[in-house]
Amino acid sequence: MTHDSDILIVGGGLSGPILALALAQSGHSVTVIDALTEKVRKNAAFDGRSYAVALTSQRLLNSIGVWDAIADNSQPILEIKVSDGRAGEGPSPFFMHFDHAEIEEGPMGHMVQDRHIRRVLLDAMAQSDGVTHLSGETVTAQHLNPGKVTVTLASGKTLSGSVLIGADGRGSSTAERAGIKRTGWGYGQTALVCAIAHEQPHHGIAHQFFMPAGPLAILPLPGNVSSIVWSETAETADAFNAMPDEEYLAMLRPRFGDFLGDISLAGQRYTYPLSLSLAQNLVDDRLALIGDAAHGVHPIAGQGLNAGMRDIAALAEVITDATRRGEDPGSIAVLHRYEEWRRFDNTALAMATDGFNRLFSNDNAMVRGIRDIGMGVVNALPGLRRSFIREAAGLTGDLPRLMQGQPL
Repeated sequence: MTHDSDILIVGGGLSGPILALALAQSGHSVTVIDALTEKVRKNAAFDGRSYAVALTSQRLLNSIGVWDAIADNSQPILEIKVSDGRAGEGPSPFFMHFDHAEIEEGPMGHMVQDRHIRRVLLDAMAQSDGVTHLSGETVTAQHLNPGKVTVTLASGKTLSGSVLIGADGRGSSTAERAGIKRTGWGYGQTALVCAIAHEQPHHGIAHQFFMPAGPLAILPLPGNVSSIVWSETAETADAFNAMPDEEYLAMLRPRFGDFLGDISLAGQRYTYPLSLSLAQNLVDDRLALIGDAAHGVHPIAGQGLNAGMRDIAALAEVITDATRRGEDPGSIAVLHRYEEWRRFDNTALAMATDGFNRLFSNDNAMVRGIRDIGMGVVNALPGLRRSFIREAAGLTGDLPRLMQGQPL
């Protein structure tokens, strides 16, 4: 059967282009339908979003030929320090300290700004013969036909393919049109996000400081700059965000501490409401969901992007292997293999981040004592500590080939 492309992907953020490049490398023709124009994507300024790209996600990006270009703007994560406490009081004496030197594979991951990854992906799609990037286009309808799926664009154009991939975020219209429902809830928290310049070097150390209202993540970027993800109750976050820069910094300083010297803003400030959102099904007839379209989790562990990367690597492997065996890659039997591979891990991550947030985002004295002792125990046991380090690096579980550094 003739299609416009083998695979149609709705969403031009990160997940869609990465999957497109992976599938194009294995011989598929792919069309990425991107609601934003290429000019907007390419000229985007820092919007507060930075990602901890785990070691196995780095392998995936290397396998599709884009990591070297991203690496120029990345910062290796050499250590992670996790502590509990209150603003202005400093951290609890019980903490967890993870050092990449305890594993053989290298840094646990790299911090990279969203905008740098996007620009590299745009260039890579433009250079790939197997990828067609339609920018400034939105899907208004999708229909199943014998042996194919057809989408209608706002411009009136129609496209057909064997598989339709929803990579269009938490409010996925692709999932909604397919009748896939979502489970989730809001946390009543908002993340205040910005980049902070500081006097002292961070030495590649990421910090997670748990406070009663929510966690503060201080994540190293190149130079004497760190990205912060500062979770507060929605009401408090709105009040802080409305403040002028100096008042905002005055609220941040007792939470941030002085271990990096004086701090200042390095760019604009942003806010993102925090919630949990899980698609009840990852697949339907000729349709699969990846990334935030499949699962949106609390950023407490910084693993949202990496879970999406596992989706990408698993789906690319399932589709490629099915095609090589002469199977229809859009058949529900094939796509169920992807769902079975990813469903448990995605649900487990969602529940773990939800549980950690509830455990740490409170000021109950008894709960505080239990969690502090727990962190102290983990830190004191090398075997357990090493397992946490491997988890942070993405080295656990059933890894797809691309995340093992192997070709499809």
